[in-house]
Amino acid sequence: MHQIEADFILPELTPEGERWVATRGGYRLTSHFQPIFSLSHRRAVGHEALLRATNAGGQAVPPVEVLSSHQNFDELVQVDRLCRWLHASNFFRQQRRLDHWLFLNIHPAVFAQGPGRGTRAFMQQLMERLQTSPSQLVLEVTEDVISEDESFESAVAMAREMGCLLALDDFGAGHSNFDRVWRIRPEIVKLDRSVVQRAASEPSIARVVAQMVSLLHECGALVLTEGIETLDEAYLALESDVDFVQGYLFGRPAPELHGIDHYPSTIDAVWQRFDEQHEAGERRYQERIAPYMHAIGYAATLLKAGRSMDEACAGFLSLEWSELCYLLDEQGLQVGHNHTSPRYHSDVSARFAPLADASHARWAKRPYFRRALESFGQVQVTRPYLTVHGARLCVTVSVAFRCQDRTLVLGGDIAWERD
Repeated sequence: MHQIEADFILPELTPEGERWVATRGGYRLTSHFQPIFSLSHRRAVGHEALLRATNAGGQAVPPVEVLSSHQNFDELVQVDRLCRWLHASNFFRQQRRLDHWLFLNIHPAVFAQGPGRGTRAFMQQLMERLQTSPSQLVLEVTEDVISEDESFESAVAMAREMGCLLALDDFGAGHSNFDRVWRIRPEIVKLDRSVVQRAASEPSIARVVAQMVSLLHECGALVLTEGIETLDEAYLALESDVDFVQGYLFGRPAPELHGIDHYPSTIDAVWQRFDEQHEAGERRYQERIAPYMHAIGYAATLLKAGRSMDEACAGFLSLEWSELCYLLDEQGLQVGHNHTSPRYHSDVSARFAPLADASHARWAKRPYFRRALESFGQVQVTRPYLTVHGARLCVTVSVAFRCQDRTLVLGGDIAWERD
């Protein structure tokens, strides 16, 4: 048994007014808390504990200076646990509700080596002294320094056995990858502020963020967007189906907890923006897509009447943003070649020439094919997606119909990223 495991005892904290403080290596340490909100619940569901420190002269010092002041790894373990003990003491002094999380940052090396250095005993002491449940504790581990060795896997397993939740921090910064998410299966993934900042100003990045959130949900993780400072960023989080938000827009770090039975007016402002944008966006979308839906439906009517593809699709292909039409059988096999518009020929790149001939292609997995069959006779519209004919987004309108005792699906692609 390592010495620190046998000897570790929760240190005594010093009362200062209504809060606890601690001293370590000439530093005075105390806690600040930043609220974490669920936009759907419209209230705070947790707080992240943040270290605040001053030196002997009373000047503020960054937390990293405190954590880097250790002489050896044993001292790092001690100071890391002192901070968590301090934060938990200040948190549970104020908050006794069981439906509220405390997010605790933990040094990745301390986390990984924890099983052999008394982490279980430390956590048990902490929970017994504060009379709390491990299910209220969310342990945050920085995403870009996850260890590849077995010690990290053991630490994850132990945290789960104790009943704590895990949060993967700073996802999207540096060399993020989903393999880490699959490996440790965190309950919560925190998107780095840099992701939000860029997505708020670039629509193409915003679409990627929404897909990232969807994939993280499929991995079994809730998603928290941190560092939100503007209403645009908050709206992006809501539009991307993020679960939780954190940032100056909703509450700055403070010694006192945000009242969890109250919510800031900014939450209503975000929802108001959503309502306005959704209504306006839906109106613009319907105005934009309606001519193409009518044209593809009319083209199907002409095909049923025995007209040729060239004649039937001429109206659709004459619309400004139409690219091509194609016919599929009930197995999704393409019948004949694509029928294209002049716009398509001006846009298509020679780099994608190997994909141009679709005469023997099968598109049975495409949403536009499946939905058309499921809603026979009704024109369907896809979300924007990447066309195989080039690195750009398109939308497909489609309709299923019967012609000469055959079930067919007529599809039409529309350029969605306008010049």
